[in-house]
Amino acid sequence: MKIAIQASDLDSKRIDGTRVYLLNMLNRFGKISPDDDFFIFHKKDFNSELAPEKFYNYKIIKKPFPFCWTQTRFSFEIWKENYGALWMPMQALPFVRRKNLKTTITIHDLAFKYFPQLFPRKDLRRLNIFTDFAIKNSDKIIAVSNSTKNDILKFYPEIKEEKIKVIYHGFETELFQGEIPEENKNKILKTYNLQPKNYILYVGALQPRKNLEILIKAFDKIKKENQDLKLVLAGGKAWMWEGIVNKIKNSEYEKDIIITETIPFEEVVVLYRNASVFVFPSLYEGFGIPLLEAFASGVPVISASNSSLPEVGGNAALYFNEKDSEDLSCKIRSVLKDDNSRKELIEKGNEQVKKFSWDKCARETIEVIKS
Repeated sequence: MKIAIQASDLDSKRIDGTRVYLLNMLNRFGKISPDDDFFIFHKKDFNSELAPEKFYNYKIIKKPFPFCWTQTRFSFEIWKENYGALWMPMQALPFVRRKNLKTTITIHDLAFKYFPQLFPRKDLRRLNIFTDFAIKNSDKIIAVSNSTKNDILKFYPEIKEEKIKVIYHGFETELFQGEIPEENKNKILKTYNLQPKNYILYVGALQPRKNLEILIKAFDKIKKENQDLKLVLAGGKAWMWEGIVNKIKNSEYEKDIIITETIPFEEVVVLYRNASVFVFPSLYEGFGIPLLEAFASGVPVISASNSSLPEVGGNAALYFNEKDSEDLSCKIRSVLKDDNSRKELIEKGNEQVKKFSWDKCARETIEVIKS
């Protein structure tokens, strides 16, 4: 089968969960489905951290265009050829396409439906238009969690449940569980002026839905009792990040709050492995890949108790009310002070992460695309 894939998000400088997902699918499709031909479209140059592996059955097609690329140049390109299937991994679908083209979309989350105030107005308008059209007009929908599936059925009650297939994300086993040379670890920690097991870690984009102001507030409370403790926010600035930066500037511990910006995966692994605790305070997640990465890295996890997070974290995370900084600070304090609690969370995380795999995700995704 000739399968077209929209992969322009891999050109982006910012790395987030949706792009990690797409990259891991492309790193596997060519191997697990050798009899199919994949036509992978993008518009600029791949981010070097997001460049997919090359297989003999891949054709990488770069087609620049200045505006509305998915609905213009990409739509034109897939119209020219008689592809058997189209996979859209980012909640959109070309308005114009061949009638016989089988289409599959992946829905990562519907956060903009719950928290419209946390998105720039122009992005909110675009998200509503493209997601509404894609959900209503695609042949099949992949939801990344049961939570996301339930959100689709809530906001689009006309959609039949059998159209939706839940396929969980995975994590990169070799990356997050492989050996790290001691000199590499020391060099990376020195870059950020960190000591092993002496910082709280968050990994992800800096934007309001991630609820980082609550984490900063909790850190201010904990810091009074742990003068050497630091807070590391490992991720790039996405949108409406100014409030987060202002919160840091107003903290009396500003110098001990570190924003790494976007960094290579190898550095992220080192930060995970050497953190005292990983905190994921998000207001809403369609899945939450960082939970799996933290479990795989052997760090205790504290997570907000909303959306898909308990579904992904199971009993391996300590949960808190995402609106309550006091609840979060109490949870952090308990993990930092109680070695038995830390050990128990790490052991449960090691078991929980075994339920998830990019290989399994890729196999199930291909089955849906081709069906």
